[in-house]
Order: sequence, then structure tokens, then C-alpha cells
Amino acid sequence: MKIMLLAALTAVILSNALPEMYGSKNDGRINATAFADTTKKDPETGMIVDGNFNMVKAQCTSCHSSKLIIANRFTRDGWKQKIRWMQANHNLWDLGETEKQVLDYLEKNYSPTAGIARRAPLKDIKWYKLDQK
Repeated sequence: MKIMLLAALTAVILSNALPEMYGSKNDGRINATAFADTTKKDPETGMIVDGNFNMVKAQCTSCHSSKLIIANRFTRDGWKQKIRWMQANHNLWDLGETEKQVLDYLEKNYSPTAGIARRAPLKDIKWYKLDQK
């Protein structure tokens, strides 16, 4: 009973806090597909499968775990810097023409995303002194 109450309360809070995911604010509907993960993932690596997946799998997971990719989120430039760092420090080969495919995949599937769990940083904070007795 407590779990059902907690789930219902969470749904109400989220429907008010995240109207873009749950329809219009306070309409009482919950879009269950908002959190449904319909992305196809490779069972071996856990990585998202799309057109350039096999190239990324071949180039990246021969040296390190796919978990290293999945756990990080970088911009295209950030991923390119990581590739250059691996080339300079860990003998990663020149990716040649495949570098564009690798970067396209990483940018599309593992770039920074806006988190739904945190609010935007506060701006123009007006601090006040607490009265201590």
C-alpha cells in the first residue's frame, strides 16, 4: 500500500514539475512512454545500435570496455579530444576515414543531455543573514 501511495505521489509531483514529458500541466494524465527505453542496445556491449555501431565496436572495444563509453557523455569536440589523448598516450592507431563515423556515433548517442533530476542553476541569488539567538 505504501509503495502504491509513494508511486502515485511521485507521479503527481512529476506531472507538475515536468509538464513537457507528461502532457499539459495538471491535466491528470501520465505518459508512460516518456520513460520507456525503446532504444535498441547490443546485448554484448550494452551500447546503442545504429548505423555506425559496428565501426565503433570494432575501433573502441578492442582496447577497452564499452562501459567506459556508456559511462561518459562528451560533445563531439570532447570525444575528439579523448581520441587524440588515447592516440598520444595509449598507442591508439590513426582512425583515418573511420574517425568521422566514430565521432558521428558518439555525438549522436553519447553526448551530454539535459538531466531531468536537477533543476537549472539559480541566478541572481540574494543572500540574507540568519538571525542566530
